Amino acid sequence: MNGNGSLNGEDVESITAPLIPSHHHGHNYHRFALNNTSQVALVGANVSPIESLDYEILENEFFKQDWRSHDAVEVFQYIFMKWFICFLVGIVVGMIGFCNNLAVENIAGVKFVITSNMMLEGRYWMAFVVFFVYNLALAMFASTITSLVAPAAAGSGIPEVKAYLNGVDAPGIFSIRTLIVKIIGSITAVSSSLLIGKAGPMVHTGACVAALLGQGGSKKYGLTWKWLRYFKNDRDRRDLVTCGSAAGIAASFCSPVGGLLFALEEMASWWRGALLWRAFFTTAVIAIVLRAWIDFCLSGKCGLFGTGGLIMFDVYSSNMSYHLEDVPPVLALAFVGGILGSLYNYLLTKVLRIYNLIHEKGIMYKVLLACSVSIFTSSLLFGLPWLASCRPCPADASEACPTIGRSGNYKKFQCPPGHYNDLASLIFNTNDDAISNLFSKNTDSEFQYSSVLIFLITCFCLSIFSYGVVVPAGLFVPVIVTGASYGRFVGMLMGSYTNLNHGLYAVLGAASLLGGTMRMTVSLCVIILELTNNLLLLPLVMLVLLVSKTTADVFNSNIYDLIMKAKGLPYLKGHAEPYMRQLTVRDIVTGPLQLFNGIEKVGNIVHVLRTTGHNGFPVIDESPPPEPPILFGLVLRAHLIELLKKKAFVSTPVRTTTDAFEQFSSEDFAKRGLGNGDKIEDIELTEEEMEMYIDLHPFTNASPYTVVETMSLAKALILFRQVGLRHLLVIPKMSSISPIVGILTRHDFMPEHIFGMHPMLVSSKSKRLRFRLVRKSQPRT
Repeated sequence: MNGNGSLNGEDVESITAPLIPSHHHGHNYHRFALNNTSQVALVGANVSPIESLDYEILENEFFKQDWRSHDAVEVFQYIFMKWFICFLVGIVVGMIGFCNNLAVENIAGVKFVITSNMMLEGRYWMAFVVFFVYNLALAMFASTITSLVAPAAAGSGIPEVKAYLNGVDAPGIFSIRTLIVKIIGSITAVSSSLLIGKAGPMVHTGACVAALLGQGGSKKYGLTWKWLRYFKNDRDRRDLVTCGSAAGIAASFCSPVGGLLFALEEMASWWRGALLWRAFFTTAVIAIVLRAWIDFCLSGKCGLFGTGGLIMFDVYSSNMSYHLEDVPPVLALAFVGGILGSLYNYLLTKVLRIYNLIHEKGIMYKVLLACSVSIFTSSLLFGLPWLASCRPCPADASEACPTIGRSGNYKKFQCPPGHYNDLASLIFNTNDDAISNLFSKNTDSEFQYSSVLIFLITCFCLSIFSYGVVVPAGLFVPVIVTGASYGRFVGMLMGSYTNLNHGLYAVLGAASLLGGTMRMTVSLCVIILELTNNLLLLPLVMLVLLVSKTTADVFNSNIYDLIMKAKGLPYLKGHAEPYMRQLTVRDIVTGPLQLFNGIEKVGNIVHVLRTTGHNGFPVIDESPPPEPPILFGLVLRAHLIELLKKKAFVSTPVRTTTDAFEQFSSEDFAKRGLGNGDKIEDIELTEEEMEMYIDLHPFTNASPYTVVETMSLAKALILFRQVGLRHLLVIPKMSSISPIVGILTRHDFMPEHIFGMHPMLVSSKSKRLRFRLVRKSQPRT
């Protein structure tokens, strides 16, 4: 059994056999049902074991004595360090966001300049070879370092971070290797013209920075700072990671309020006022950092494309007006956008499942898949503009026409002087510049119907096929590009029947597809407003997001929830399903259950730890016969290993005095950061020590959360999630031989486990589950 309480690959016979000597025999309570849900999940690109986080404060005697010893200065330092680390997160993530954008603009810019110059000389085949090889090399590099160095860096990282904030821990998601590969891999992958974005990886990057700073660095690589090591529990680190995820979006779109609301609406499972202030402070710092660097780049000191990029300028700013007759087409756009968003989610999950089968074959197949997608993408991006006809440059063009080798609305491509290729202006460009062209004002006659339609279909398909490759890849920008082309096409179809220009329709189209895929409303609305710098859009954007989200919710869930489910991450939703009201916790609690006495023999503890993977063990105290034993509390596996490591043994089974606290400090029982802690296999004990005893009372959480066995599963789920528990003890309603029925963990609330125990559950077409639970008497031992 791993940290979440189910058996996984253990020797069943060794677990179900009596582990405790005869004086425990009456308290070793066994349930006959086992939790067979998966204890592993797809983290990044690799299958990894997962456990739960301890957000509960463990109130044992040692903790209380240590807490009482804190003076006012230490409390002030604790509060000050929270704000100071948020400040550091803002500075570091702001710098990373700026450097990411600058690197992509320059690396991709060099590629387009070289290719355009060759095409200007008529060397079209050589231009294609350079474009093809350049993209392939970047994609191969990104895929190789991700597969070999940090597989957890693959994908956007948002599902993993969201699961972490829900209480799911996985190895490597916040390591320094993951952070470095996430940054470098995202830059090279986006520069390779794959239709992926930087925003998702930036969320993961911000979370990594916050997690590493919160634990004082990386001990594995010797990068530690003791003065930062103030936060030694999962609750404080959860708050910092929440601020880091908000910082990622803020740095991606220069959207401080949007980043804050994104963390609140989409990422965080727990929120409170103090966290709101710190997250707001973090994103405000990022806004200042980005503005300072943007002003620096405006002086022309940032390389080839130093003033380009999505975070560098306002993509839409115009005085606009709309009337009541403009609302129906906007509603239709939002409705269709919701349908397209749900279709996008459905197809993406199917493609991810297919890609996962390929990834299981090994690293070589992961790299080959990324290279194949890169080859296909390069061929389309270079070949499709040849299908578009050249158009004469407008006489009133606001910029140089045609543009050669740089960003702009009028790409020359293969056209003669004085003409431009409108499809090349969209497809043979960076994603950021394509968005800028689609959102631009006073360009209603710039694009042809066929060009925008080809670009729409290409973006829709390529963004689905590109996301699943083993590189750091985001979904925000591809969805914005696809939605903007969809909205632009709708605006062109409306023509003179609307007062809205095509650029505004592109903004609304992007909003509709974002709402249809990601199902957020408030945060997306603010991000779009901050992105476009136009508050006049607010009513229409709100309307579009509400309609598109409502429409898409009819068909499936938001894309991140679907990806989490496909990856096998045990995410607990904020509401209980209807069928949970008809089940009690006794109906789904599993076993076998291992108990310890308050004063336990060392040999028994070592045997249980070596033969099971439980992370929490109930501790009981004997009562004078015929009274049943009393539940004293819950002791954690990590604390037991620490006691064994320090050899806090006594020769006789007697209660420990307060003098025993002197050999321990709060550091000994603090959470070990993001790496693996000590293992029972590393503990070496003699035969004489195995016969000694440990008093578990001072180190046992004497006030764990408990529920009576007749409580509905729905109420237990709400308690478990809102408090952020790892273990929830189930006690009998009436006095019995055992003081505890079982332990509920995260995996016990998973539908796979519940349906496995109760196959009579039947889902109706309305998704309301009805069943008749035939309760059979189960023998209890």
